[in-house]
Amino acid sequence: MMTIYRTPDARFANLPDWPYQPNYVEISGGLRVHYVDEGGADAQPVLMLHGEPTWSYLYRHMIGPVSKAGLRSVAPDLIGFGRSDKPLERSAYSYAAQVGWMREWVEALDLKNIILVCQDWGSLIGLRLVASMPERFAGVALSNGGLPAGEDAPRAFAIWRAFSRYSPVFPIGKIVAKGSKRGLSETEIAAYDAPFPTRASKVATRVYPSFVPLGDNVAVPDQLKAWEVLEKFDKPFLCCFSDGDPITRGGDRKFHERIPGTKRVAHRTLRGGHFIQEDDPQGFVDAILDVVKAGS
Repeated sequence: MMTIYRTPDARFANLPDWPYQPNYVEISGGLRVHYVDEGGADAQPVLMLHGEPTWSYLYRHMIGPVSKAGLRSVAPDLIGFGRSDKPLERSAYSYAAQVGWMREWVEALDLKNIILVCQDWGSLIGLRLVASMPERFAGVALSNGGLPAGEDAPRAFAIWRAFSRYSPVFPIGKIVAKGSKRGLSETEIAAYDAPFPTRASKVATRVYPSFVPLGDNVAVPDQLKAWEVLEKFDKPFLCCFSDGDPITRGGDRKFHERIPGTKRVAHRTLRGGHFIQEDDPQGFVDAILDVVKAGS
């Protein structure tokens, strides 16, 4: 039986630029997934997947503009993050488990004709979802992320992985601020900290860097299978990496070379750091609309 932490609702009161009502779905194991759902229920869904150590708050400047464009903005929190349930045992988490949890959630909402929007771990999870049920996806907008399958770890990532595992402190809001270029306010930094009021509640944020399948990793066979599917994915696939992220710089090249859908849309370079949703949200929204247009 998993021990689950559920962040108190009071932690999410009066967050800046966050007027959205919470929605919840319970999946197997009694785990509760939180998500934001804005726009018409019958509109085309845009699935915004956050990475690590963030939560759906990362997309606060994109949810409204995407909905106003006539689309349905759906932004979940991964298990272990945000308002979603947080198993407290490190052993509860794995790359495969998170993919399975999010697949259950997509199926519970019966989302179809989806535009995937992803960055960081949102890409690792989201692209595996595309590969496991490509019939549900109509296109992809990918920024600052990838689908590694045993490559060597870049130096910048190796440093980050060691820090996340061994540092005695793990200041999530300040980590996000450091990974963006524009400079976050103290209230925004506090909003990123809000879901994680205790040391134990940060277990997922600290363990996921070790799951990235770089080098010898248990997830590599699943990654290779996913790539086999993506190499046949001919729906619009737009790369919009930023010009200032040392971790993912140049990572779009592999997608251009291997995914046929990249030929269907013009790619963009966004302006900012790793957390591009903070630095260039409008550029990311424009990329999403390009994908929608290319698929219509």
